Amino acid sequence: MSTGVVTAEPAHDGEAAYRRLVEDHHWSVPERYNMAADVADRHPGDRPALIFEDHTGHREEVSWQQVQDRSRQIAAHLHALGVRKGDRVGVLLPQRPDTPATYLGVLRTGAILVTMSLLWADEPIRYRLADSGATVLLTETAAVHRAGGFDGTVVDVDDPAIAARAPEFTTVDTAADDPALIFYTSGTTGAAKGIVHAHRTLLGHNEFRYCHDLRPGDVFYGAGDWAWSMAKLMGPLRAGAVHLVYRPAAGFDPPGLLAAMSRNRVTTALVNPTFLRKMRQEVPDAGRRHRQALRAVCCSNEPLTEDLIDWFREQFGLTLLDYYGSTESYPLLGNFPGVPVKPGSMGRPLPGWDVALLDEDGREVPAGEAGEICLRAESNPQYPLGYWQRPEASAETFGGTWYHTKDQAVRDEDGYFWFLGRTDDVIKTSGYRVGPYEVEAVLRDHPAVADAGVVGVPDPLRGQVVKAWIELAPGHRPSEALAREISEHARRAHSRFACPRLIEFIDELPRSATGKIQRAALRARDLGTPTPSPAAGTPSRKDGPR
Repeated sequence: MSTGVVTAEPAHDGEAAYRRLVEDHHWSVPERYNMAADVADRHPGDRPALIFEDHTGHREEVSWQQVQDRSRQIAAHLHALGVRKGDRVGVLLPQRPDTPATYLGVLRTGAILVTMSLLWADEPIRYRLADSGATVLLTETAAVHRAGGFDGTVVDVDDPAIAARAPEFTTVDTAADDPALIFYTSGTTGAAKGIVHAHRTLLGHNEFRYCHDLRPGDVFYGAGDWAWSMAKLMGPLRAGAVHLVYRPAAGFDPPGLLAAMSRNRVTTALVNPTFLRKMRQEVPDAGRRHRQALRAVCCSNEPLTEDLIDWFREQFGLTLLDYYGSTESYPLLGNFPGVPVKPGSMGRPLPGWDVALLDEDGREVPAGEAGEICLRAESNPQYPLGYWQRPEASAETFGGTWYHTKDQAVRDEDGYFWFLGRTDDVIKTSGYRVGPYEVEAVLRDHPAVADAGVVGVPDPLRGQVVKAWIELAPGHRPSEALAREISEHARRAHSRFACPRLIEFIDELPRSATGKIQRAALRARDLGTPTPSPAAGTPSRKDGPR
């Protein structure tokens, strides 16, 4: 593992810069605070908020006045439907010009926003609506059918009645500690859990200040669906940056995106390693072909490798700034403009974030030894309120002295953290966090599947890919065609990003004494290493998508 410093200034100056960031930082959280009012109402109405472009050349600018008016119309419409403070409202929308205003409209009412992605299949959407107790779902005409079985009110945001409303609504008074958002995260056991964040959570997202160095008038591009992280949308908007959205004809369109970034003079961006690998694969001379105005580019979601750092620096003349966090709480660690970068390192704790590496007994480990990345509880405004309607899980995860990320790392003598891997079984593929439990449950619904175990295996493009080990039901035999059929079933029933790209048929899944599938044993079999708890049975048979 290389620890070479890449920086444009002397290292001692960079060290002093980092110390100043930490020493000068302080959190400022008012007692009464509403995220929507803070994000939307601080900006003059005539200033641009968002730029939308698509593959056809269509371009649309959205002003802050439009965002403010539309968010008040949404809030007024919800209020007329009976939505009140503390109610849960689901939003299922793509990245369209009025999506940010829709999110803000929900928050203006004091309701709790439940964001969902159109990438999900219908069943995960229905589960999240039911588990959160949402009474209203906001979606678009093309997706209304996705709400089948929902017993609440479905609101089509394209309904002319919303646009006809006067843009008048008094934002509900909320405390900084009042719940504002529910994000669902996948775990290794049990169904997906809703993480509840307070209105103050946005004030804790200081990566946009320290890592991105965002300034009013910057043009920001963030890769990925807003439903996965409100921060990548609301943080730049709050800072006064203009948010660029590019919509391709389908899938990922690196040439079209790069051209849009160049035309609109994007100054700072947030990407992920899978995004960069796909871009390098399709447009290896990206920087030479599309001249950019980039000042700072950050990378998150999965470990950033040195080859990507080198390629990006060669093409764009910038060193990528990696930062790290978890769905429950982020960012914890990062790299900063003007501070030395060690390629392959996640950097150091962000100012105001009390992060340590702890051993199994909760003691901090010395430099050079592996430990679990942990965050001191309630040490910053971003800290969650807990899991939705899961008091025991909330107390276990968030109620102690430290929040445990279940990620292992090493800290070097200079205080830089180096990622080692997960201590649990959550899979990181193409920047998405996939819980094996949900995928296994979907696979078991296929008539040919008696049982399934799901693990992540290394992949040079996606970081990891989902692999399923399948016990077949009586009367079925392994084949390439059956493997493809099972994979397609998971894609339809769960999602495109979490469907198994590799399938291996096995006579008997390895299990613990209590009957739980031993995923560590499956990973060991796949890597050809000694299996922690070997399963009985004949050698496995490999078939499936490659």
